[in-house]
Amino acid sequence: MNSAASEPALIGLDWGTSSFRASLIGAGGEVLDRLAAPEGIMHVEGGLFEAAFTRLLAPWAGHSDLPVLASGMITSRNGWVETPYVGLPAGGKELARAIVTHQTTDGRTVHFITGLASEADGAPDVMRGEETQIVGAVAMDTSDGCFVMPGTHSKWIEVSEGRITRFATYMTGDVFAALRDHTILKALMQDAPFHDEGFRLGVASGLSAGSELLHRLFHVRSMPLFEKIPAGASADYLSGMLIGAEIAGGSAGKANRGPVTIIGRDDLADRYETALGIAGLTTRRAEPDIVARGHFTIAKAAGVIV
Repeated sequence: MNSAASEPALIGLDWGTSSFRASLIGAGGEVLDRLAAPEGIMHVEGGLFEAAFTRLLAPWAGHSDLPVLASGMITSRNGWVETPYVGLPAGGKELARAIVTHQTTDGRTVHFITGLASEADGAPDVMRGEETQIVGAVAMDTSDGCFVMPGTHSKWIEVSEGRITRFATYMTGDVFAALRDHTILKALMQDAPFHDEGFRLGVASGLSAGSELLHRLFHVRSMPLFEKIPAGASADYLSGMLIGAEIAGGSAGKANRGPVTIIGRDDLADRYETALGIAGLTTRRAEPDIVARGHFTIAKAAGVIV
């Protein structure tokens, strides 16, 4: 690494609902340092985002002259500065043109990256933050194709010629939590080691459920009742069924179109890798630091850095 590439050039903020992450980014797009705190937008008391911004970046006070790019739910109606959505197709250049700038009381300029919106089946869909990760993944030499971003609200995203052309949100994590904690299934949920077989059985059921999903969800109760699965496997069976149903919808028509790129390196991403394999789809993992690379790429396209 040469000395020029080691010089800090940009601060990127990934400020979501539950967490704050910051990257000190070098002139070559590499991450030089990181900050993280469990202080997402819902944890900033009184909506005092500027005060939180100053406090959270205090360890980098010596870099206060660097430009700042922020993405995620910080640009939502409940965030610091609400930004309008950009329509599809969109990539780094479109997002760069739509940047919204904000001046803090101490004279710093924060560049907010807006989210994306689309409409399908007569209803809108939106994202904030994921678009920056996709820009970063594309910039790090990931080819076009299908991406999945597991989470509370999973995203399935299609990219063509470096731009997002379609995406869909699946409330898989929210539905799992609601069923686990607030239905009759709660009595079956146990703290137990991951049960691979139970998860795989659930995936297979979810993949083929179609319009029968609401019926098959009752199997989470009946399967352990008749000792088809151990009681300790119920949560993983439920998880597998919901992920399988999501994959059936998200991957429809994508067979033989190359691997699905999984964005994530945690246990949930591992589950998706297993489930996608059961569905007969090949997978790969996105490179680390794609958020920072997305910030860097959009900043370059916008002329924020040269």
